[in-house]
Amino acid sequence: MSETALQPLQYRFDGQEDMPVLILGPSLGTTWHMWDRQIPELIKQWRVFRFDLPGHGGAPAYPAGSVGDLAGRLLATLDGLGVQRFGYAGCALGGAVGVELALRHPERVASLALIAASPRFGTADEFRQRGVIVRTNGLDPIARTSPERWFTHGFAAAQPAITDWAVQMVRTTDPGCYIAACEALAAWDVRAELAGVSVPTLVLVGSEDQVTGPAEARTLVAGIPDARLAVVPGASHLVPVEQPAAVTDLLVRHFSTAWQPGYDTGTGQIPLPVPQMPAQAAPVAAAPQPAPIAEIAPAAVPAPDAGGRPDPYDAGIKVRREVLGDAHVDRTLAQTDDFSGDFQDFVTRYAWGEIWDRPGLDRRSRSCVTLTALVAGGHLEQLAAHTRAALRNGLTPVEIREVLLQAAVYCGIPAASSAFTVAQQVIREETTPVE
Repeated sequence: MSETALQPLQYRFDGQEDMPVLILGPSLGTTWHMWDRQIPELIKQWRVFRFDLPGHGGAPAYPAGSVGDLAGRLLATLDGLGVQRFGYAGCALGGAVGVELALRHPERVASLALIAASPRFGTADEFRQRGVIVRTNGLDPIARTSPERWFTHGFAAAQPAITDWAVQMVRTTDPGCYIAACEALAAWDVRAELAGVSVPTLVLVGSEDQVTGPAEARTLVAGIPDARLAVVPGASHLVPVEQPAAVTDLLVRHFSTAWQPGYDTGTGQIPLPVPQMPAQAAPVAAAPQPAPIAEIAPAAVPAPDAGGRPDPYDAGIKVRREVLGDAHVDRTLAQTDDFSGDFQDFVTRYAWGEIWDRPGLDRRSRSCVTLTALVAGGHLEQLAAHTRAALRNGLTPVEIREVLLQAAVYCGIPAASSAFTVAQQVIREETTPVE
């Protein structure tokens, strides 16, 4: 784990020290204050630990490279405080951190609540595109449109102070950390691992959530063995803010009744208490279990080639999608037939699996080289796709302009002129915020 991943998170405690610890994880673009209205009730039974994501709420701006890095940084913070076992409730990105903890460190998690969460958030293209918007325009376009993603229209109209608070909260976030969080979500996908979540889990979602709505919640419930679904009427994505009383009640009921005992340090097993039959209790028929809502297929295990060397196709298709985007790759592969299939296979294996995946240059540098080569060769049909890729790889429009100016000196003004026309159109399309 990198030194950055071990940087402690900004945190606060509420409640008495002798209470069990309950952690509340925030959503992307928010701070720990999104949980303010849950605190008075929760501290009656738990010592509540809240944290800020890197660069959020004035926290130190050490960007996290992945959801796993965030989980590791949280555990390092808790280790420093002597907190070994805890309940965890997280919203959206905070929920992804909770799933990561339950999968990789189940001995630490006593119970789990996933709010406005998903095993995969949208598509990688969507989050990388958001990163391009922020890198080019700053966070203001994202901040101004946050209320319509987070709240129902009626709530936003009736609560202007909370709407303004939401906008300012995003505006004051560190852009680099926000972009890194988008990249982390773009790469995060645990759909094939949900059966490994072994702790009691509440999946909670707002009925009007258009970001990670009831469909995503049902996928979580179908995949996690011990999961229950709660749909909160009249709430959108930031449901703890929009319907605080309902969320608080659901959290109290879940964590009061579904707190898995800790592992026995000697055997590694969970000790099971002997059930006591209450006096004069009438037998209660077990409630029928609902049929699974969806089948989550396990991920295919790639086979090595005949020489025992990993097939470069697997790395190549991953890099190709990360650089060019799922939509572009899907269109290209959909057009592949018997005539062109071998060529696409060759490109994926050797251009993307062998060259783009080499560690000698970072992707920004490879984009600079690629743009220059395409200008030199007059390959304008490829230049548009690689201008988009350059933006996704972290180049700004100003840096792309400098690459094309440099190419004009060595490749010729007519070639660069055509390249500027193509790149200008792509940059306008990719960096103009959607109102």
